[in-house]
Formats: sequence, structure tokens, C-alpha cells
Amino acid sequence: MAGQTPPYWHLISVLFSSQPLTPALAMTLHQAAYELYSRGEGSREVAGDLLSGRVTNLRKEMALGGISGPAFEAEIETERGAGSVRFMLTRQGLEMMKDPTPATPARPKYLN
Repeated sequence: MAGQTPPYWHLISVLFSSQPLTPALAMTLHQAAYELYSRGEGSREVAGDLLSGRVTNLRKEMALGGISGPAFEAEIETERGAGSVRFMLTRQGLEMMKDPTPATPARPKYLN
């Protein structure tokens, strides 16, 4: 599993979506939001095969039960039409993105 992106359900928590989100769409929104969060930017356009639109960093922290993180919203256009999504990046997901490979102990080298 080393080198793979963590599953989207660890990275993003969707609070509202007017359209069903596919895993690919969720990962696209996550990537745009993560870049906004990392750079401290306010909004950015997203475009690709699956969608076009704008993701906005709300610059607020949200909490829902045991899940918390920075809040975002997106106005998107997909093959199913226009929609809006409100979501947060989870703290667990932010930590996983900082260090995507789990720490493994160094293997000792034995000399014969």
C-alpha cells in the first residue's frame, strides 16, 4: 500500500452534496481543497474530464462529532448538471497527506 493515496473517505467528509459524488470526483475536490489549504489561498478553478467549477476555502474550522477540519464549498458542473458540495478535509486525512507512507522501522543490515 506504500505510495498509494489514502482512501477518499479518510480524506474528505462531505456535509452536503446536491449530486452523488463518485470516488474520482471526491478525490478531485479533495486535491483542490488540499492545495488551497496548504497555500492559504481563497479559491481556485477546477476542471477535468469529470467536472468544472470552483472550490472555495471558507477559512473556518468545522466539527461534526469526532470529525473536524477546515471547511470548503464547491460549485460544480458535471455530466449530471450543476451542483454544490459542502465538505471538510478531515484532520486524519491532513496528517496522512503530510506523511503518506506509514513509518516502518529500518531493517538492520547483517554482514556475514
